[in-house]
Amino acid sequence: MAIGSRANFRGVPLGSRIHVTGNSCSGKSTLARRIATALDVSHVELDALNWEPGWVSLAEKAPEELERRIFDATSGDGWVVSGSYMGFSIRTFWPRVETVIWLDLPRYQLIWRVLIRSWKRWRSKELLWGTNYERFWPNLKVWNREDSLLWWVITQQARKRRRMCALMEDPAWKHVRFIHLRSPSEIDAFLG
Repeated sequence: MAIGSRANFRGVPLGSRIHVTGNSCSGKSTLARRIATALDVSHVELDALNWEPGWVSLAEKAPEELERRIFDATSGDGWVVSGSYMGFSIRTFWPRVETVIWLDLPRYQLIWRVLIRSWKRWRSKELLWGTNYERFWPNLKVWNREDSLLWWVITQQARKRRRMCALMEDPAWKHVRFIHLRSPSEIDAFLG
């Protein structure tokens, strides 16, 4: 991978405290793992901190515990965080983040990725977080927003874009380098 130990994007250093964010199935964890490996820093996956066995969400059940976990995981000098959880992220580590990489893929690509990724994980019985496994059929039930990842991807895209654009314009985050990647080819170019 071309990122190397002097990681930069178009000549601008990334730093060693990076947040990779975006909608579900945009490739946040994959990109964050690759960057963390290249920089030799820890990868912090917010879903792994949030999801308890039985698909119990700390964000809903015990938000103060999730906030503590995120703060602890990002207390060092170098880390790459993958995930959104923007309210928690902004409160816990954004004051120290150096670079935010926003994966903003088109909705049709995200829908396709939800279907493919959910199917593969469900078929292989891939263990996700805690004791949780992929639930393929519930992910497709767009009429049941509590369970449907497909519903989430379809309905949250515009809201997430508005929020990220506002954050990029907010003077409170002028210390942050924002990198906005809009397609798989832009992500590949970033890595290469």
